[in-house]
Amino acid sequence: MPLSPASSLPQSADPALAARVDAVLSRALDAQRLVGAVVLIARNGQLVYQRAAGFADRESRTPMREDTLFRLASVTKPIVSTAAMVLVAQGKLSLDDEVTRWLADFRPALPDGHVPAITVRQLLTHTAGLGYRFAQAETNGPYARAGVSDGLDGAGITLAENVRRIASTPLLYAPGTSWNYSVALDVTGALIEAVCGMPLADAVDALVLRPLGVRDTAFVAPDPARLATPYVNDTPQPHRLAENETVPILEGTAGVTYSPARALDARAFASGGAGMVGSAGDVLHVLDTLRAGGGALLPAALVDEMGRVQTGDLDLPDRPGVGFGIGFSVLRDPHAAASPESPGTWRWGGVYGHSWFVDRTRGLTVVSLSNTLYEGMNGQYTIDLRDAVYGAK
Repeated sequence: MPLSPASSLPQSADPALAARVDAVLSRALDAQRLVGAVVLIARNGQLVYQRAAGFADRESRTPMREDTLFRLASVTKPIVSTAAMVLVAQGKLSLDDEVTRWLADFRPALPDGHVPAITVRQLLTHTAGLGYRFAQAETNGPYARAGVSDGLDGAGITLAENVRRIASTPLLYAPGTSWNYSVALDVTGALIEAVCGMPLADAVDALVLRPLGVRDTAFVAPDPARLATPYVNDTPQPHRLAENETVPILEGTAGVTYSPARALDARAFASGGAGMVGSAGDVLHVLDTLRAGGGALLPAALVDEMGRVQTGDLDLPDRPGVGFGIGFSVLRDPHAAASPESPGTWRWGGVYGHSWFVDRTRGLTVVSLSNTLYEGMNGQYTIDLRDAVYGAK
């Protein structure tokens, strides 16, 4: 079922839901944990809640709007993963192909020098043995020494060069034996380019965005005037994110080095893991198309494969009861996760301040894009929003 346009939202679509979510947004804004956000909620393909709140740019008092554009960071991943799955649907790619079939030189070695096979599925599920520079303990760790870009900085290199640098660093573990959040979707981006014979931005547009009529999302901001200003949680209020500012997500890690200007730089390489810019409405449309079974984009069986736990009994770090599918996490045990969400719920976010989830059992697709890191990604706000959606106490 296609998603109803925002203009068709009834004023009384779900007043109790609206009151609960409004209260969560107002608390986060009043407490200056968020500067601004756009929240959209669809139920069974019908938009039942939409609100743009706070400021897109606080200093100029520019209000957040429903069509505000955001640096999507890892909200890019489900979009690029979907592009890869469209190639699978077209018979041009197999999940169990070895990556070297398409990227002959991508042969990272284990610490003992052995070069194992890596499959497309292992890239898409973060089980390939790769990592992220921002998550390494040392600021001069292996990825930093190799000059690997996380796709969020201002590195003036090509995608091919970044993939070469990734391949030059030792794998963290034998592919398929563990899970580690990683630059694997950047490698997937290079693989998509090889399969399609075109730049990643053009391939994603042809495979996913254009078929869905999504025109506000790309690897460079299509309308810079609508781009939200990013902020970092601070006391007494969030501060404006500076160019090349490094902000650790977890204590004891190197942290993410940000280049807000990257969203405006057509020369920056297209990062399949973190490089897109888009609107909340576009993100909702992509996710809700998947929730509804893939529409004309993907056969239902491949959507089900994306939503299947691909990581066995492995729990994700600091996420009890949660495994990983293709493009996003999958809730395995709501009790262990202390969540009101249904088993099988998909979820992920983005380091610029985003979170989203899809509960197919209840027909829910929820997107929250904010301009405040890291509260909008993994702060109390995200828990409060989830609980408000479910009416949980």
